[in-house]
Amino acid sequence: MNIVVLVKQVPDTYSERKLSDSDHTLDRDATDAVLDEINERAVEAALQLKEAQGGEVTVVSMGPDRATDAIRKALSMGADKAVHLSDEALHGSCAVQTAKALAKVISTAIGAPGEGFDLVLSGNEASDGRAGAVPAMVADVLGLPALTHAREVTVDGSTVTVKRETDDGVTHLTAELPAVVSVGEKINEPRYPSFKGIMAAKKKPVTTLSLADAGIDASEVGIANALSAVTGSSPKPPKSAGEKIEDEGDGGAKIAAFLVSQKLI
Repeated sequence: MNIVVLVKQVPDTYSERKLSDSDHTLDRDATDAVLDEINERAVEAALQLKEAQGGEVTVVSMGPDRATDAIRKALSMGADKAVHLSDEALHGSCAVQTAKALAKVISTAIGAPGEGFDLVLSGNEASDGRAGAVPAMVADVLGLPALTHAREVTVDGSTVTVKRETDDGVTHLTAELPAVVSVGEKINEPRYPSFKGIMAAKKKPVTTLSLADAGIDASEVGIANALSAVTGSSPKPPKSAGEKIEDEGDGGAKIAAFLVSQKLI
């Protein structure tokens, strides 16, 4: 079984993140960059399926040159090869543009559904954008079923089954392969790359594509052609001092009055 895993390099969630002053896009150079945490879990899910079913795991990523570090992390975990779409014209692309570009890369560099690949895995959402829509959009562009919020993923023959867990409850979904499955943060604990895996990753093939290589027109991507835009932004204001209430026998009433003034009760 040939599995594609969509991964993304994102700013470390433990670092201070900010938007650029010029176009209000995420300033990726201002913070340390890491492989998105839920993407790691998608890679782990793919590796477990490969270990059970055999086959190959290909990582696909869209991002600047430095995203190679995140790709190498996935390769050091055990993925076999990678495809990296990198072009300055991609800067500021919206979720719809991103989904179309990723689908095009999959079709161009890997092959048609059922021929080049059997399953596409990804995280439900990336920690830098939190749109939570790209996996389903990729499925729509590729004309494949989308199984989202997976807590468990199993494959039996040509059928993929997902235990789907949301705030509304637990459901079980099945679909015929090929399909797109997005996983949640509770699906597994990703393995740590071994020293052997880290060294092996340096020799694994990473195909870097420009827009032209992938057959994508520059007018289809980028901030100038995006379907959504941030028109303004400002830094988060510093925390202000709280209001101190002295209890002189009427502390409860004062607190209640404060909560009423804040429309909390």
